[in-house]
Amino acid sequence: MTEAVERLTKKSEDPSRWYLDLIRMAKLADYGPVRGTFAIRPYGYAIWERMQRDLDDRFKATGHVNAYFPLFIPESYLKKEAEHVEGFDPEVAWVTRAGREDLEERIAVRPTSETIICDFYSRWIHSYRDLPVLINQWSNFVRWEKVTRPFLRTTEVLWQEGHTVHATAEEAREETLRMLDVYKDCFYETLAIPVLTGIKSPSERFAGAVETFTCEGLMGDGRALQAATSHDLGQNFARAFDITFLDENQERVYPYQTSWGFSTRAVGAVILVHGDDRGLRLPPKIAPTEAVIVPIWRGKNKAEVRKEADRLYSELKDSGIRIEADFDEEHSPGWKFNEQEIRGIPVRVELGPRDIEKDQAVLVRRDTGEKEFAPRKGLPERMRDLLEDIQKNMLRQATDFRDANTRSTEDYEEFKEIIAKKRGFVVAPWDGTEETEQKIKEDTKATIRLLPFEREEGTDPVSGKPGKTAIFARAY
Repeated sequence: MTEAVERLTKKSEDPSRWYLDLIRMAKLADYGPVRGTFAIRPYGYAIWERMQRDLDDRFKATGHVNAYFPLFIPESYLKKEAEHVEGFDPEVAWVTRAGREDLEERIAVRPTSETIICDFYSRWIHSYRDLPVLINQWSNFVRWEKVTRPFLRTTEVLWQEGHTVHATAEEAREETLRMLDVYKDCFYETLAIPVLTGIKSPSERFAGAVETFTCEGLMGDGRALQAATSHDLGQNFARAFDITFLDENQERVYPYQTSWGFSTRAVGAVILVHGDDRGLRLPPKIAPTEAVIVPIWRGKNKAEVRKEADRLYSELKDSGIRIEADFDEEHSPGWKFNEQEIRGIPVRVELGPRDIEKDQAVLVRRDTGEKEFAPRKGLPERMRDLLEDIQKNMLRQATDFRDANTRSTEDYEEFKEIIAKKRGFVVAPWDGTEETEQKIKEDTKATIRLLPFEREEGTDPVSGKPGKTAIFARAY
């Protein structure tokens, strides 16, 4: 009866092994034949599709349209923006041969699309009337990572990348921050992950950007995860690719650009933030299945229970709830309970002979384990209310965990102890120098995750110099 749970390593004992076990047991992904590649299985992809749909609606509501650009990028394109190519060069996969012939020029397999998209923009943009350009693409990229882990860091990644062009620096900065807020809203409202938003330090800035803004989440093991980023590119790429337009004064000028991205890494974030010792816990809004009916019968009442379970399934499905019914006859109800818990389905609906007699169903919440005896009359409405409460509660639980694991200090010994023993976010003044940032990284493996939009003054615990608030953590 508890066999499935016993096979799952406890998150509290070995988070890394738990994570890998859970991905396998919940059938989210499987390893590919090339190092760092993974097949996303149907259940894992269905979770990703829910995220896609939510974000795509948000993008279109802010005026963006979708397009698609080539996977292959000539080496000469990457070299046009020196800082950009230097930043990505260690991770780029190259095509050097096609069929039986060596290529005259190496071709990069897309590590990101700024350079190839800029080539098209240089041909499409001529006048201020062509601006703004608000384009997003859903695609993949390839980066040859040294250490890989399903969803969190893989050689091939599914993602979206927005690429916009604007007439002024102010418009570009407004767009960069708008899209950061779009990501933040998605994390809070849909994924139930209370991310922090702020600015990356110069050393952590996207290669070729003027400024990088980030969403940072705190995972259940106390490590941080960069969950999404939005970049103000200024005119760097426009100058490199000679993107110009005639402004209203008929002067030829360079536009300002942005780029922003969100990837399947977010699936990993959901697992790490919400999962527990019994498996996944999915926020209802991204759960492929919001509820599962588990009929409980014995020989003589099987037909009656099956008939009522079918009727309940149709009733809930017709009401718009994403519902399954588990009619597997090979396993016991207890075994099924454990399997559905591993999958993270928000609500389990139990239906047995006594429930039929009392005209009720038993609702069990995955987020808290609480059990409720609900009348069949009005059950769809009760289910919708329950799912909404679970969504809110999961955000509340994640926020409480983040807040309980966010600590402030101006003492370096305390800083090191927190990172080593407690992890979580550490709020401390930073003097703004790369030397101090690098020393902290060497001593503790912690990095600056972000610089808050509102920063308080204090004394840097490393250098003793005046500094302003930064948020540090060890990260994936």
